[in-house]
This record gives sequence, structure tokens and C-alpha cells, in this order.
Amino acid sequence: MQRRLIPVLAAALAAVVVALALDSRGGGGGGDGNPRAGRGNMRARVTRVIDGDTIAVSIDGGAERSVRLLGIDTPETHRPGTPVECGGPEASASMQRLAPSGTRVALETDPSQDRVDRYGRLLAYVRLPEGRLAEEAQLAAGWATVYVFAGHPVSGDPAFRRAQAAAEAAGRGVWGRCGGRFHFAG
Repeated sequence: MQRRLIPVLAAALAAVVVALALDSRGGGGGGDGNPRAGRGNMRARVTRVIDGDTIAVSIDGGAERSVRLLGIDTPETHRPGTPVECGGPEASASMQRLAPSGTRVALETDPSQDRVDRYGRLLAYVRLPEGRLAEEAQLAAGWATVYVFAGHPVSGDPAFRRAQAAAEAAGRGVWGRCGGRFHFAG
């Protein structure tokens, strides 16, 4: 019995060592192919803004990857079959001001959410160089609304709702320009 147990224990120990080595290099990304460092944090450089709630980044100088900002939704500008929505171009321009090409950002996943959406986009908070979340900035400017997917709010939801309420009360962004109708052709 002991002779059979030794190879099993040796194989298990080897598997643990390999898993720890991969995780310390950021290779233990949960099976979805996403590199990660630490607890869901990644350093990236913005390559372009796609719209008000989606950017493209390069992680560790790698290939371009789309990132959908967690917990917000902005008016559409690129959805096939959907006209450009009221405030959409302004939401995109706001994101361009917050995170122009070349900006170094930190991407932070949320353990309460999926890491990737059905379109293959990484789902993450985008922390700007000065430390503010791009999501909060978009909400505070009135170009985004809080978004809850499948009934599961993001961890940042309370702060996001405060930023949205302040923008709505002040009539900023879509709240003033479009009467708060975020998905209205305009």
C-alpha cells in the first residue's frame, strides 16, 4: 500500500508546485486565458476607446484585448441594427478624455462577476493613473448609468449609485441632454 501511495503523493506535490509557479507569474487565470497578477489586478495600456463603456488595451505588451467596464452602461454608438443613441458620442468622447490611447491603467476584476462576457471581452474596473475608477467618472459626468447584470450588482455598486444620483440631481450628461433616457435614438 505504501509503495503505491508514494508515487501518488509525489505527483500531487509536483502538481501543487507547478500551479503555484504559474499563479505567481500570472498564468493561473481561471481557465479563460486571461493573464492576471495578484488578486485579479492587471496593468495595461489603453490602445483605443471603443465607446463610453468599452476600451481596448494591451496587457503586458501583448495583443489588443477589449475590456467592458464593470457596473455601468452608456448610450450605444456601435451596436449593429441600433441607431446612435442620445449621448452616445458624448459618452465616447468622455471616455476618450479619461483614458486616451497610451494611458496606463490598472484593470481590476470583481469576484462577484464573470471575468469574460459572451463577446469575449474582459470584464473589469478600469483604474485611471490618478487612482479614480473610470466607471465612477463616467457616472459622475452623467454619461453612464449603473448596470446590474443578471441581478448581481458589482462590488462598487453603492459608490456607483451615489455618483449617478449626483449627476442626475445636477442634470449632467444624459440626465440633462436626453431627459435621462440612456437608450433613446437621438
